[in-house]
Amino acid sequence: MTTKKTLIGVAALAAASVALGGCAAGGVPGGSAGSTVLDPDAALDGEITVWSWDVGAVALERLAADFEKEHEGTKVTVVDVGYDNAYDKMSVGFQAGTGLPDVVTIETDAAPGYITQFPTGMLDLSPLLGEDEKDFDPFKWSAGSDADGALRIAPWDSGTVAMFYRTDIVEEAGVDIEAVRTWDDLIAAGKVIKQKTGHTLMSTDIAAGAGFQARLQQLGQGLFNEKGEITIDSPEAVRVLTMLTEMNEAGLIKNVTGWDGRVTSAKDGDSAITPEAVWWIGTLQGDAPEHSGTYGVLPLPVFDEGGARTSNNGGSGLAVPAQAKNPQLAAAFVDYVLADAGNQASMMKNEGLFPSYLPALQDDQFSEPVDYFGGQPVYEVFAELTAEIPPIVYTSDSAEATDIVANAVSAAMLNGGDPATVLADAAKQLATSTGRDIAK
Repeated sequence: MTTKKTLIGVAALAAASVALGGCAAGGVPGGSAGSTVLDPDAALDGEITVWSWDVGAVALERLAADFEKEHEGTKVTVVDVGYDNAYDKMSVGFQAGTGLPDVVTIETDAAPGYITQFPTGMLDLSPLLGEDEKDFDPFKWSAGSDADGALRIAPWDSGTVAMFYRTDIVEEAGVDIEAVRTWDDLIAAGKVIKQKTGHTLMSTDIAAGAGFQARLQQLGQGLFNEKGEITIDSPEAVRVLTMLTEMNEAGLIKNVTGWDGRVTSAKDGDSAITPEAVWWIGTLQGDAPEHSGTYGVLPLPVFDEGGARTSNNGGSGLAVPAQAKNPQLAAAFVDYVLADAGNQASMMKNEGLFPSYLPALQDDQFSEPVDYFGGQPVYEVFAELTAEIPPIVYTSDSAEATDIVANAVSAAMLNGGDPATVLADAAKQLATSTGRDIAK
């Protein structure tokens, strides 16, 4: 879900990986996905139970009532299992092959771990949603699919990233922020901002990776390639870490600690820009109302001409466990909620869940002016960028890779390590602990 808790999605995956660590290679089936092939024309009746949390549970419960009205004889019970308990419960349920409901919520960061560890633990949703693939955020579809292309976790909400900027700070510095096209342009602008106003360019938590993976995704690169080989030390990765290190050495980064540090820095007005996901809108409006009218949004700068102007941070999906008692009804409910423009648009309007379903982004609400941003229709920026998010590869070792990369980022940015060297060392460390090969 696009909430504060999305920021700890990787931590959740790490916790899940610990829970899954005792599984045999290839994972415990958690039910037999091969025994159930979903039928898009199946008659629907009976009951299902759905697990989610926070605003996601609120949205699903609201839509469940509409679904029941349209499908007489059905009952959908939505249970808010709480974020802190959700992954423990799911890990145990998948491993035991029992105890899970008909539908579960899984964050995008955690998806690859579950798909890989439990290859038959979730049903293939392609029979119902496959024809709609082109209408979904391509990154989210890829992240929810297995190596054979079966859709195990259907895209729900996206964490489309753009650049939030303080209009008053850039104006004081005399910088034309709209003329910025590349990261090199932005760094040059940041030096002017620092010199003329004293503000840093951006605030970030270096110990958590300083946005390294989001920048790397702009280059179409993740921490692994399609073969599952390690790419932590790729030329693209070295380029990103070199840039971040140079920014820090130039005094353009304010290092903060954790979520609270980021929010406090925004409230204090420390920095001129924040590259972040669409859900940062709600954070600013809720935690920094005093800055209303001083923010704007632009696409991210590119690394090279024609490159991606966006990335992803957060989001989630819905899956039907193979052990579901009523899989046909469960899959139909997932299809109803996620592959419908009106329903997805309603979840944005009522619960603030930014759609992964691209037709929903044509809704009028995404072109409406937002007072907090001086009347700029900021959601329109994210709506236009969502289809451009570069797909990248996740694996069951993504959580460990994320931790190792964060350490490498700290070694370079805080301790003066050479970016190429620390990333090469990180790749070797991951290869040793996981048995994966390093890409040549």
